[in-house]
Amino acid sequence: MSTEKRVERLRTLMKEKGVEAMLVSKVVNLRYFSGFTGDDSLLLITAERELLLTDFRYMEQAKAETAFEVVEQKAGLWQQAAKAVQELGCRSLGFEGRAVSFDTFQAFRKLLPAWQEENFISLALEPLREVKDAEEIACLRKAVEISDRAFDDVLQFLRPGISERAVAAHLEAFMREHGSERPAFTTIVASGVRGSLPHGTASEKLLVAGEFVTMDYGAVYQGYHSDITRTVVLGEASEKHRELYHTVLEAQILGVKSLYVGIPGKEADRIVRDFLTQEGYGENFGHGLGHSVGLEIHEEPRLSPKSRAEHLAEGTVVTVEPGVYLPGWGGLRIEDTVLLEKRGGVPLTKAAKHLIEITQG
Repeated sequence: MSTEKRVERLRTLMKEKGVEAMLVSKVVNLRYFSGFTGDDSLLLITAERELLLTDFRYMEQAKAETAFEVVEQKAGLWQQAAKAVQELGCRSLGFEGRAVSFDTFQAFRKLLPAWQEENFISLALEPLREVKDAEEIACLRKAVEISDRAFDDVLQFLRPGISERAVAAHLEAFMREHGSERPAFTTIVASGVRGSLPHGTASEKLLVAGEFVTMDYGAVYQGYHSDITRTVVLGEASEKHRELYHTVLEAQILGVKSLYVGIPGKEADRIVRDFLTQEGYGENFGHGLGHSVGLEIHEEPRLSPKSRAEHLAEGTVVTVEPGVYLPGWGGLRIEDTVLLEKRGGVPLTKAAKHLIEITQG
């Protein structure tokens, strides 16, 4: 989908909400609607005009990346926005209330002294990004491919005596070397007893034989994020390792297979949660089943007991990531990035997810 079609969809929303102009400030939405990859800028979109307000640092870049009219601001970004709103004769303005701080909004209002509160309308633009177009899916596939290859590579690196941070650094370096712009988020490496920490970011703890090692990480390709979690055993797996791993793997596969176009986010979560409860681990699965990914690592719709998604649409890309966490012992998680197609959930993640025992080193 071209940025022109994305702007058309935004204009449809503006018309529905009675908004004459839309001020876009969230960085990922700047990129989504205009193609501009910089920051410290604003988009001002009306029924007829598309302006990108930026400063000297980004003028050349903006003209190369977007078809929007590029306006250089010299006296202040929000001051330039207020001036443009007045020059265009707008009497109602949509803004991203979730992305603009209270202080910034209050200062901006003072720049339009004749306007009343009803002239400003807070709009959430994130729902327009929930269904991914073909270009976005291609970028997500590439990001997933990079993280898949990183998993294959790190299996040769894992050994007793190296730190969790060394593992994280190795993963991140490999992904950088193979096309990732940056880590998708702070890399999680949690081994042994630390495996009970769902967000146990890599520490100085050394890997020890006979423990689970959980790695949750992702790549970024052209702004789009992948998200993968794999757990392996360093050395030989115990019976408890095997039992717990196969339970979580069965839950994860169930979660993927249960997805279909139209499923509510709560229902997707419930199916897996009920299974883990039946297996005796319901109280040890304390987070949601998954979330959407795209220009941000955590997007809507969510798969969780609190999900507001009544019907997942075709073209949605979500994670499926059940886990079991046992304080004082450890835990694990298995996660794929999954595309929702007409036939159901199709994992983009291809990395092996059978129980792997690392015996070298």
